[in-house]
Amino acid sequence: MNRRRFIDAAIACSVLTTVAKGGRVDSDFSGMRKSFNTDWRFHKGEAPGAEASGFDDSSWRPLDLPHDWAIEGPFDIKYNARCGGLPFHGTGWYRKSFDVSAELKGKVISIVFDGAMYNAHVWINGHFLGNRPFGYIEFQYDISSYLNYGGSNEIAVQLKPEDLSSRWYPGAGLYRNVWLDVRDSTHVAQWGTFVTTPEVSDAWATVNVETALVGSGSCEYEVVDPDGQIVARGTSSELRIKNPKRWDIDSPNLYLLRTTVYVRGEVVDQTVTRFGIRTLKFSKEGFWLNGRKVRIQGVCLHHDNGPLGAVVNRRAIERKLQIMKAMGANSIRTSHNPPSNELLDLCDELGLLVMDEAFDVWERQKVKNGYNKFFKQWAERDLKDMVRRDRNHPSVFMWSIGNEIGEQRDSVEGPAIARRLDGYVKELDTTRPTTCGFNKWPTPYKNGMAAQIDIAGMNYKPLDYGEAVNAYLPNNPVVGSETSSCTSSRGVYHLPIKKYKTHSSKQVSSYDLIGPPWAYPPDVEFDALERNPEILGEYIWTGFDYLGEPTPYGGKDNSTNGYWNGDWPARSSYFGAVDLCGFPKDRFYLYQSQWTKKPMVHVLPHWNWEGSGHENIPVYAYTNCEEVELFVNGKSFGRKIKGKDLTKLLVKFNRYKSNHFMSKYRLSWEVPYAPGSLKVVGYIGGKPVAEKEIKTAGKPAQIALSPDRSDLSADGVDLSYVTVRIEDADGNLCPLADNLVRFQVEGAGKIVGVGNGNAATTEPFVADYRTAFNGLCMLIVKAGMFGGPIRISAVSEGLKSSRCSLLVR
Repeated sequence: MNRRRFIDAAIACSVLTTVAKGGRVDSDFSGMRKSFNTDWRFHKGEAPGAEASGFDDSSWRPLDLPHDWAIEGPFDIKYNARCGGLPFHGTGWYRKSFDVSAELKGKVISIVFDGAMYNAHVWINGHFLGNRPFGYIEFQYDISSYLNYGGSNEIAVQLKPEDLSSRWYPGAGLYRNVWLDVRDSTHVAQWGTFVTTPEVSDAWATVNVETALVGSGSCEYEVVDPDGQIVARGTSSELRIKNPKRWDIDSPNLYLLRTTVYVRGEVVDQTVTRFGIRTLKFSKEGFWLNGRKVRIQGVCLHHDNGPLGAVVNRRAIERKLQIMKAMGANSIRTSHNPPSNELLDLCDELGLLVMDEAFDVWERQKVKNGYNKFFKQWAERDLKDMVRRDRNHPSVFMWSIGNEIGEQRDSVEGPAIARRLDGYVKELDTTRPTTCGFNKWPTPYKNGMAAQIDIAGMNYKPLDYGEAVNAYLPNNPVVGSETSSCTSSRGVYHLPIKKYKTHSSKQVSSYDLIGPPWAYPPDVEFDALERNPEILGEYIWTGFDYLGEPTPYGGKDNSTNGYWNGDWPARSSYFGAVDLCGFPKDRFYLYQSQWTKKPMVHVLPHWNWEGSGHENIPVYAYTNCEEVELFVNGKSFGRKIKGKDLTKLLVKFNRYKSNHFMSKYRLSWEVPYAPGSLKVVGYIGGKPVAEKEIKTAGKPAQIALSPDRSDLSADGVDLSYVTVRIEDADGNLCPLADNLVRFQVEGAGKIVGVGNGNAATTEPFVADYRTAFNGLCMLIVKAGMFGGPIRISAVSEGLKSSRCSLLVR
């Protein structure tokens, strides 16, 4: 059988190549994989006998995957606000019936779970396949021996997330994609292809391939370049490519390796592995990508997608990453667990470097029922599976074996476990360094734990960068693996400016200076990195707000038994530079002013202060221009020079001896309030190159709808995020508006979520209404499986309604 006939036969058996949008284009996907997401049934609660074949699940809820059972709520104070105040724990069951063609008998058929949250138990036709506790890891089972060929089959999955098992909202259920793999008895093993490029120049690149086969066969390799041309072919595991196009932050070129497996001259298997050609160099002086020194401008991201919960959705993740790139980020830290395949695929495509992180905890617990319960039995398997799965992604440039590990203070156990985990990684990949986030300065440096890995990660220790590099790790690179932890609420400005712990409103001022005891404004980190150019860069905590951990509200575990409900309904993070809906906070622009080159200027606060009792308003400008001039109603309040005119920030954090910080990264004025216009103009070389204007808004008069995308794919998963603005009669945003907006969606799509970025509300995410928070809310619409228009309308009492249309193709 030739290759063409083999592929045709595979398609005839419904064995589909998943390369299109809406499927999976990961680093090592099978050419014989189909989605297994549709037509499941779900039950929340105990269900004795549900694992058995023939169990009656007709009363269960029908649904498609991915699915997060907890995001529908309701929010309730009886749940832990630290984990979002949502019902993520308990028992949940999923079942699916499916037919298998008799023609597939003799094939190797596997069920693949990209992730299951958590403590998954899986049965096929009543036979127990196994248990996988870790909710963030991909796993699969060979089900070939237990199938009814030519007849019906039943798969059952039980999940048992526990209370106090996570420090943030983990989600619940089969929240990532599920696949069915059909392979010949001889095939490339799961994650069985490893591509490296040990020699790279402008003229040539060497591509080395390691292939692990199940069974005995021979392999032929083809390399396809980013333009779709075959540029190398052969049976040798070493291939050479002329004039390679490198993967880089600004030019994320991607190649494909086709591995074709032959047995006695016939094609029996084919896989396609995506990879990039690039060079990495780390030293105590910095990081070089393709020979160019690059400063890491990184963000920590949790895995949830805001109002959608933990469910994986490619467009939701793509949008999140695009917003981070617009802020100037060039790297993502997958805090604090293995990411989805989709996130890594998209980082490959968008040009974002990834610190791929395995664990938040080792053997010592942070919460009562955390991963520490499984670490001894599962850590080696889980870490190695993460490395095997992710090592072909060019975006992945370092492996993190842990975050703020409890063993840091143990001079024996800490170094021993770190050395063991580092060894597990290096058994499988020596092309990237290992790292770990340390927060107990200087203990892990003194006891030798930090020396067991390649790059020391420092969490919240900008004052100690110089000593860390020079005294404790003279030969090892250092990165700010978690920085700042500044908190804020979008559009909230508390006057007069004060440094406080919490506020009665359950919100945090967006003047960007409030945080917990270990936290500090971004300016302090900017200054520390400027003074210590050898530090690789930073990963801010966090890029986006996330569900759970409502710091500075809630509580502390050692005084509240793990529960953070003391400031209910505060139930989501305030750490993000972007809120839970993806609306930028002011801090987004502070980072943009340091991380981007295209001229920009931003001004805060809003300009609606009538009746506030504040006559003089502190005005801040964030810019990458040389100078900024402030105008109020056309009157200039003078130009200020960035780097020369300093802004005094009230600062207090652990071990910081002063009560303020003089920032050269912000410009500020104190101006008398007068309704009208607040405008800033940025200058470079004396010429205006950027401006921003805020106008005093009148009474709320109308709704404005702005979808981020008007054309969607009819794949059942594509999304449009519709920004909902409350405006006055002249189209100005009403920055204090809190109108309740109701939505109606008709046609070829449906509502899948709503939100407003307010971290202290119990309004549901799955609803057809939302209250605006400081003038904004969000509607998320998902395309169906058929083409046609989606018609959206938004109404609110006393306001002019709004309509818009999307098109599903």
